[in-house]
Amino acid sequence: DEAAIGMVNSKTTAVRIIPAPGKVVGDTVEFGGLLGSAPVMPVHPQSAEAFVARGGRIPAPMQSLKN
Repeated sequence: DEAAIGMVNSKTTAVRIIPAPGKVVGDTVEFGGLLGSAPVMPVHPQSAEAFVARGGRIPAPMQSLKN
């Protein structure tokens, strides 16, 4: 979803992934104060090992220069 939003708006975007020990998919995590709450979402089971092993850096797309 986040990648699709970036494509539609022609902008780079970011997300924060926060571990929630003891929670299961579907639970809600309360961060308190202005931080609010968030649902616990599933993470795909595939490994990123092959991708990381490629080394190097991943350049930002040319569209990101519009920001």
